[in-house]
Amino acid sequence: MKEATKASILLVEDEENLQEALKLNLELEGYEVTTADNGTSALKAVKNEYFDLIILDIMLPEMDGLAVCENIRIQNNEVPILFLSAKNSSADRVLGLKKGGDDYMTKPFNLEELLLRVEKLIVKNKKIQDKDSVPNVYRFGNNMIDFAAQECIGKDGKRHELSKKETMLLKLLIENKGEVVTREKILQVVWGYNVYPTTRTIDNFILNFRKYFEQDSRNSQYFHSVRGVGYKFTDG
Repeated sequence: MKEATKASILLVEDEENLQEALKLNLELEGYEVTTADNGTSALKAVKNEYFDLIILDIMLPEMDGLAVCENIRIQNNEVPILFLSAKNSSADRVLGLKKGGDDYMTKPFNLEELLLRVEKLIVKNKKIQDKDSVPNVYRFGNNMIDFAAQECIGKDGKRHELSKKETMLLKLLIENKGEVVTREKILQVVWGYNVYPTTRTIDNFILNFRKYFEQDSRNSQYFHSVRGVGYKFTDG
């Protein structure tokens, strides 16, 4: 991947030699790779980090890959999942896809084909996630944001300087107007990979935005927190 920010992959495989070989080859392709060798560890990693793709073995100790996938989808996490399995019947493939998988490869597999499928899944997901950019100057109500200058004019008509992260978070929320932006997505775009502020940190940013832009910060018209999920911007 020839991108400024490395795509992040969770590799869930309990066979040690295969895990090491796959990790090495994925890292050689420029990916950031986190590993897990059982279902419980995999779910914990997904809860705490953002991933662009999960490579998920089906035959795992404690909790099989199908159950892991179901748990991830229950959380409304749309991360692409590529199943690896020794089971190669069409019924097994169909079951894997029904449980929420995006692709299914059987062992043994061709490494070059695996790397190609990984790249295609990540690129496809990025295209789905990316929204049309908002203009450099955005107005809502009596407010104005100048993304290029990193400043805004708030409800009181006063000009406020914005930090880089404030600007990035505002842009992300406005690009996804009317939709809940998950905490994971915010971490990926604003803070980057493997740097994890607490939810309170993001809440503090939202509180600042309410002070700048809301007539009544206790009854938000524009910036909303959706408990346990993320944050949303609505234009009026």
